[in-house]
Amino acid sequence: MIEQEIEQFEHYFNLLRDYLVTYSMQVVGALLILLIGLWVSNRLSKMVEALLLRHKVDVTLTNFISNLVKVLLIVMFVIIALGKVGISVTPFVAAIGAASLGAGLALQGMLSNYGSGLAIIATRPFIVGDTIQIKGVSGQVKIIELGHTILVNEEKVEITIPNKHIIGEILHNSFEYSLVKGEIGIAYHSNSNSAIDEITNVIIANERVAKSPQPQVGIEQFADSAVIISYRYWVPTTQIIETKLAINKQVYNAIKAANIDIPFPQRVVTINKEH
Repeated sequence: MIEQEIEQFEHYFNLLRDYLVTYSMQVVGALLILLIGLWVSNRLSKMVEALLLRHKVDVTLTNFISNLVKVLLIVMFVIIALGKVGISVTPFVAAIGAASLGAGLALQGMLSNYGSGLAIIATRPFIVGDTIQIKGVSGQVKIIELGHTILVNEEKVEITIPNKHIIGEILHNSFEYSLVKGEIGIAYHSNSNSAIDEITNVIIANERVAKSPQPQVGIEQFADSAVIISYRYWVPTTQIIETKLAINKQVYNAIKAANIDIPFPQRVVTINKEH
């Protein structure tokens, strides 16, 4: 057994020695090609990144393109280096093709998200900071990745949406603001113009409320016991709750201070007494 192992070792040693003697210069050349390839791919990817950033291309798309350029160049130089040492790359190409097909079928959903992410970055239906509503969820865009988009709603909750569920859907984009609605009822004998002025002054005095679009205040409807004054205004999406609560409190106090009655529901009951 020991003699057989020694013979096998000598056999492989001789093969390695003969290979190095025959292809020593090719091995050195292949290593040089790999080193040059790594340097060239790194330099070119940085050049592509700088060029795209100079033309104000989206950061996510810029990183993707620069990394793709780098990977393709490295693969190209690896193939050249393998050919230099006499290794045929045809079986590797076939294996890579088969593996890519299998991986593509297995990762179809992920690839669909990546493709949708590229479409979002290229067409820019929204950007970071915009407020969007899609498929029943809404929030301010925090991060746009190739595979998913992250929103933050008014409750500071992060919502992750796969990008394939964004492309092709009806999208509402209110940019960095969200609409807030409120209403309050005043008595029929009260002056509605005074109430509207008081509410308008409260809203425009709040520094969080957007100046454009302008706030809207007016009579919403004539209810059974009150005239309903409705008010609408726009605030940053991440400040909806605190702004709404503050303005509602200020509206109530302003209406009370102006001696405008806020009625409560009333019912008239008629009692018929039979004699």
